[in-house]
Amino acid sequence: MKHLIKSITLLSFVICHLSIVTAYGQSPVKPYDENQDVRADLKKATTLAEKENKHVLVQMGGNWCPWCIRFHKMAGEAQPIDSLLKADYVYVLANVPQDKKKRDYQLFRDYGYPNRFGYPVFLILDGQGKLLHIQDSGILEHCVAKGYDTTKVVTFLKMWNVKAIDPDTYQVPKSLH
Repeated sequence: MKHLIKSITLLSFVICHLSIVTAYGQSPVKPYDENQDVRADLKKATTLAEKENKHVLVQMGGNWCPWCIRFHKMAGEAQPIDSLLKADYVYVLANVPQDKKKRDYQLFRDYGYPNRFGYPVFLILDGQGKLLHIQDSGILEHCVAKGYDTTKVVTFLKMWNVKAIDPDTYQVPKSLH
């Protein structure tokens, strides 16, 4: 029995030690480019969106923001969200520096002060770069779990794609006149 207890204790120590080493050996996820030229990336995105008849989904935030990382991770892992993003949007992560002195406050002004909602905050732009909508990410959160509600995010993405805001989508077909 003593041998079994020693073996279990040793095994527990090894597993714990390996977990700590693994955790410290991994670099944290950093999807935002901290040296990004946000304006240049937005220009490229709007040009591509216009060419592909899509909108631009801008996720403003930073690697310092746990909710920003959660959303980005979910967007890539939740199949319905990933599919909608690829089909209907050019997805841009717009880095907002943690140091408030380094932030582009003119960019915030240009887009209606989306920073008032905190981070992440989402902008929907058309292919000419015109702001169509600012989305507070808090509304997309799951009310119980510490993350985003897939159904709410899917609904948001469907409500702001090109087809959804095209008035022709809602016209009565001529065959029904």
